[in-house]
Amino acid sequence: MNQLIRFTRLDSDSKVAPFVAILIILTLLASLGNLLMPEESVFYVSTYTITLLGKYLCYAMLALAVDVIWGYCGILSLGHGAFFALGGYAMGMYLMRQIGDRGVYGNPDLPDFMVFLNWTELPWFWYGFDQFWIAMLMVLLIPGALAFVFGWLAFRSRVTGVYLSIMTQALTYALLLAFFRNEMGFGGNNGLTDFKDILGFDLQADSTRVSLFAVTALFLALTFVASHKILKSRMGKVIVAIRDGESRARFLGYRTERYKVWLFVYSAIVAAIAGALYVPQVGIINPGEFSPVNSIEIVIWVAVGGRGTLIGAIVGALLVNYAKTKFTAIMPEGWLFALGALFVCVTLFLPQGLVGLFNKLRSSSGVVAHQSRTKEVKA
Repeated sequence: MNQLIRFTRLDSDSKVAPFVAILIILTLLASLGNLLMPEESVFYVSTYTITLLGKYLCYAMLALAVDVIWGYCGILSLGHGAFFALGGYAMGMYLMRQIGDRGVYGNPDLPDFMVFLNWTELPWFWYGFDQFWIAMLMVLLIPGALAFVFGWLAFRSRVTGVYLSIMTQALTYALLLAFFRNEMGFGGNNGLTDFKDILGFDLQADSTRVSLFAVTALFLALTFVASHKILKSRMGKVIVAIRDGESRARFLGYRTERYKVWLFVYSAIVAAIAGALYVPQVGIINPGEFSPVNSIEIVIWVAVGGRGTLIGAIVGALLVNYAKTKFTAIMPEGWLFALGALFVCVTLFLPQGLVGLFNKLRSSSGVVAHQSRTKEVKA
């Protein structure tokens, strides 16, 4: 019991407690603004905004997953979009099974796309997905197992650097091509969509949208606290040592590949949970989520916010995606150019990201204040 209390206690001098408190307060205010305020009120938060905020928080969890392995272990993964998409597909399969005979073709057993393709029976890998707990178990097991197999083979072979990044990108591209095929049984190019409800609650209802938003905020807070505790532990110190000098850590007797595999699996599971929370809020999952471009974009979020800080990854994901929403409404074809320019500017002028810039400015102001107090004492 004491260990549980120590684990859940948030140090007041860290960035964890303020972040969690701010997240809870803003989530509560936004939820109440949607459910209690009239539409003509200035404090009213539309359901569209709630859904958009929920999507941003899912992206923040995804960025956190990448920061854990890139910022703290030095593993640049360009394929984390694959784990995000796999978690989303597991949730999508559950939601498709809940449609039943309310689909376009009225088939109680087969999703509409299977009826359209003249399938006569449900594939074996769809069995059990009508149960929520089985679907959630698959959200964790499938991406976790894939990350374990991939990580074990790659890290045991001591594949590092750009070669590992290319392998992760090849992994997500292979999955992209596979899921595009109708024969795979996942909806092909159109993916899974037209969801009706989750756990018996209408997905179009305001209360359900707000609940999904609140659950996403809760999971973001939990994964943030868990990641902070892991990386501040003894194992976390070993992980940072591996990032700074893997050969040195290996010579000291640490089985570095085991630490890297464990962290890679943890990161993949966090990304998969983000994908599972993302799908019921946006209403669709298709092979486009496997696109290597998406995985590269995640890296940009982390770089903008500041890698190796956890909170920087979250800030970067929120800011970049908010900018994307606004920019694509004004100039859709120019967003990729703006994103590329942003990444170049951050790499050249803000290598530590926005959080690094903030810390630098704060330390500079502290030095100035200290010098001024010293002069006053001397005077």
